[in-house]
Amino acid sequence: MTQITLLDGGMGQELIHRAGDQPTPLWSTQVMSDHPGMVQGVHADFFAAGATIATTNTYAIHRDRLEDTPLEGRFEALHAAALAEAKAARAAHGAGRIAGGIGPLRASYRPDLHPEAEVAVPLFAEVAQALAPECDVLILETCASVAHARDALVGARTTDLPVWLSLTVSDTDGTKLRSDEPLADALEVAAGADAVLINCSAPEAVTQALPIIAPLGKPFGGYANAFEMITEDFLKAKPTVEALTARRDMGPRAYAGYVLQWIGLGATIVGGCCEVSPAHIAELARRLEAVGHTIV
Repeated sequence: MTQITLLDGGMGQELIHRAGDQPTPLWSTQVMSDHPGMVQGVHADFFAAGATIATTNTYAIHRDRLEDTPLEGRFEALHAAALAEAKAARAAHGAGRIAGGIGPLRASYRPDLHPEAEVAVPLFAEVAQALAPECDVLILETCASVAHARDALVGARTTDLPVWLSLTVSDTDGTKLRSDEPLADALEVAAGADAVLINCSAPEAVTQALPIIAPLGKPFGGYANAFEMITEDFLKAKPTVEALTARRDMGPRAYAGYVLQWIGLGATIVGGCCEVSPAHIAELARRLEAVGHTIV
């Protein structure tokens, strides 16, 4: 029926379940130092579940996020470690692509903290150039405002790789970015990406958002969260993932049901974000193949 690109799921929460350590504001980045090989193991399990893309564990590796932390000064080494773990998992699996994940500057879900373009663009460009030689595509993740999307895209376009722009919308109103700007206001910027996605939002909100980005004529899709709505605690300075709680009603079968709705709307790139596990991706792969889609 349709060729579907199947992304992986959420790295950070999966590491919590495996590491058993106290989360820190640089949680998934810290794990690469404390538990070498664990990130590779998560990538491997997502590949085994059916994902065809491993998103590098680089979401929070920004110079501004590393400032005043024990990991300050390890920008290059951390990127190299994340790339090595993704590449090792792909080599062991024997197939797959690597997506260089680039998260927000300063903090997630805080468009009010996004710096001016003259600061933001060079920071995004530096990360993009660090990732590009070892990746097949770049994913600009959890873009919460028009300015964030624009600056991240300008920075990523300093490389020759395809760039996928992933916007995050309100959990209660998928027609709005987390900045409270209409999602439609981001379409002019999004037109410059090679694919447009909605991520790090409630599945119900992704369903609302997809018809707004579909008319761009780009490949599009979504990868949602399986946790409860963002809390005020998570919007404080230097939050940890302890502030997030998994939704009891969003197990693998329920989540796959939402994703199949997105494919019915024309989505061809799907996967999962926070609290979406290898079990979720395995169920999704099974359901996609059962209805005749081809995973590529």
